Amino acid sequence: MGAKVRYYCRVKALTIAVDGYASCGKSTLAKDLASALGYRYIDSGAMYRAVTWYLLEHRLAAEEGPSLQAALDKIVLDFVAKDGSTVLTLNGQEPGLALRSMEVNSMVSPVSALHSVRIAMVERQRAFSTRAGLTMDGRDIGTYVFPEAELKIFMQSRPEIRAARRLAELRKAGELQWTLDEVLTNLRERDTMDSNRDFAPLRRADDAVDLDNSDMNQEEQLAWALDLALARGAVRP
Repeated sequence: MGAKVRYYCRVKALTIAVDGYASCGKSTLAKDLASALGYRYIDSGAMYRAVTWYLLEHRLAAEEGPSLQAALDKIVLDFVAKDGSTVLTLNGQEPGLALRSMEVNSMVSPVSALHSVRIAMVERQRAFSTRAGLTMDGRDIGTYVFPEAELKIFMQSRPEIRAARRLAELRKAGELQWTLDEVLTNLRERDTMDSNRDFAPLRRADDAVDLDNSDMNQEEQLAWALDLALARGAVRP
């Protein structure tokens, strides 16, 4: 069941960065928080997944070079409102659940580590920032994309819980062949790659607030985050 969303007005527009490990529920929290505050929500992870999916679809190598740069120049990403939520479009089309496939899962970390991909996506992510307020989730939002963000949340949860969440996503997408152990192995590999890449690695910002949501439901984690947002400038109507 979805979280019950209460709406808030704000004294000032905040930039809220939600970072953390794969399948911690970053997108869910950031999306719910943006909805409650009337902010724009940007899923930075979906942007890297979209680039990965595009490279796979066009059989392009995940390596630096003219072909990659040409692909990045052709890729147009946007977030649009649809049926009460925000969806990503790639060149005007919605990749949808294809972005959550195990094939994309297995390649998104190496693609995200490519310097040209990182630079291109960070440039676009910063361009989404507006005075209306912004909530963005990812790996390096509070450390590199928006180091000046007024609120930074660093999320984590127990690995087996994260794996179960990802497995549920895969089954929803119709990929029934994967086991929990395989998904857990993939998550650990991604965590290692994301944390050890040379450029803008996954790490906790020094001024981030930690959230372990292993034993929290969607409504509980939203209430927790809203309390933080209220303390940073958002107020009840």
